[in-house]
Amino acid sequence: MAGTIMLSVHPSRGLVDEKFRVEVENLPPACPVTLHCLHRSEDQDHWEAFGHYCSDHSGTVKVSEDESFGGTYSGRECMGLLWSMRPVPGSRRGLRLRKTHVDIPMTLLISVYRGHLTAGFRELPPVASVVAERWYMAPGVKRIAVEERGVVGTFFIPPGPGPFPGVLDMWGGGGGLVEYRSALLASHGFASMALKYIDPGDTPTDMAMGYFETAFQIIQDHPQVITDRVGILGLSFGTSVALTVAAYSQISRPRCCVCISGSHAYPITTPMDLLAEARVRNSEKVWKDEENNVIWRNLILPIPTDPALRVDVGRIECPLLLVNGDDDQNWATTESAED
Repeated sequence: MAGTIMLSVHPSRGLVDEKFRVEVENLPPACPVTLHCLHRSEDQDHWEAFGHYCSDHSGTVKVSEDESFGGTYSGRECMGLLWSMRPVPGSRRGLRLRKTHVDIPMTLLISVYRGHLTAGFRELPPVASVVAERWYMAPGVKRIAVEERGVVGTFFIPPGPGPFPGVLDMWGGGGGLVEYRSALLASHGFASMALKYIDPGDTPTDMAMGYFETAFQIIQDHPQVITDRVGILGLSFGTSVALTVAAYSQISRPRCCVCISGSHAYPITTPMDLLAEARVRNSEKVWKDEENNVIWRNLILPIPTDPALRVDVGRIECPLLLVNGDDDQNWATTESAED
């Protein structure tokens, strides 16, 4: 490789879901290279993604237009260097890439290497490198801690006077207060409140409908929210909560519901200690990768055989979107005979 090889990322600073262009210039024609992305998480774990490319007749690689022939992703994937990230070899087990502090960016080190590599990136010098930032909070988004009427959460308000559509954002049975999805929703014009409703390690035995109705009302009552345009977004066990509220609440009437990788089989009126018991019972039921590393623990609960014990989704009057990813290692939306 002769001459100065140029690597560029445009835009170098943007939202985490904003498409970016990665280009390599001044390569010899038909030259094999590996584009590599390295990120150190807030937990000080390293994550990587990489793709194999060959330059065109002008000595250029454009990730948004060219196909990756291998790596952590393949095909024409302009965001493959981000969405296909995985822990680097030798990392501790059971990692999840989650953003804790939404007011600081993800820092990505993107590099280009000679040849098609699958390992040894730390030992080899890159031909060129560039640093890019990806944010969950756009400039002007307001982050407001909520401790009101017994409800705990974080409210994110988009920039500008509004009013904005609202979202009640609920994560799953892992518990805690997870903010980065709500921050991103606010960056796209939704007044979103991330709700804390399970503490990690706790074994809640009762989860009253009133808690979620109050959280919904807090969003509706905000002066920058359109009162009749508040939806509910749930992931995993948050889906069970969203479906229950939409089906049975006489107070909260969501404009729509989006439910990701969850089930209607566990209404929040059912004692929650069932979830904790199943965690213990199924603790050894795991999926493992080719290197025998645990990548997902099975938390399948016994499906109630009595339809009366499930959420009656026929009562839901608002538009409903169910999202199920077969490879995302989340709780499956669909049921099988094995469940």
